[in-house]
Amino acid sequence: MELKPILINDGKIHPAFIIVPGGGYNHLSNHEGDNVAERLNKYGINCFVLKYDFMFPKSLQDIKRAVRLVRYNAEKYNIDPDRVGVMGFSAGAHLAGLCAEHFDRFEEEPAEPCDRLSARPDMCCLCYPVVTLSKPWGHMGSRITLNGRDDLGEVLSLENSACKDMPPVFVWHTFEDKSVPYENSVELAKAVNSVGAECELHIFPKGRHGSDLAENIPGTKNWDSLFIDFLERHEFL
Repeated sequence: MELKPILINDGKIHPAFIIVPGGGYNHLSNHEGDNVAERLNKYGINCFVLKYDFMFPKSLQDIKRAVRLVRYNAEKYNIDPDRVGVMGFSAGAHLAGLCAEHFDRFEEEPAEPCDRLSARPDMCCLCYPVVTLSKPWGHMGSRITLNGRDDLGEVLSLENSACKDMPPVFVWHTFEDKSVPYENSVELAKAVNSVGAECELHIFPKGRHGSDLAENIPGTKNWDSLFIDFLERHEFL
């Protein structure tokens, strides 16, 4: 696990997001990392881009340790430890969602002081996420590469593990996504709402899978401003 800090150097305290690139749990998409962090910097958010293991449970342990490390080093990085969020793209969004749902499960014995801190993120943003690992909408490639076998698909499908204690979740997707159908996000929103947690869902008409900042896609390019409005309403910014 590696964390690359991309910070605002103004000496002020800022909220933070851990950015989790996609890549189908077999590589990391380089267009869903530094560029996103630099955009969030403009909104006053310190960022860390996560390089994680692709095999479960190490993948989940990596992102949870990232949340803990950011909190543990909050003073060093000028971060409010009570405003640490996770943002993921595609398979990276699936991992961010696992962190939001399983922040207190699949735990290791604490090895260092930081490991005793909470791994629950304070906010969660999922961009065209892999949600279900089951048919008919599941991303079956992720189901196999995530854990090397097929028997944890139901457990690791986000729609099956939503919990009332999870943080607020902002989700966006597009109707044109052919790699991860938008029904993934719909199923997640329904599941989160059903347990009494909060999910805000936006589905845009245009944009292929992997659109990241969607800078040249009419309508879809506004996802980040909608997200910032979401953060402001929750007093995260």
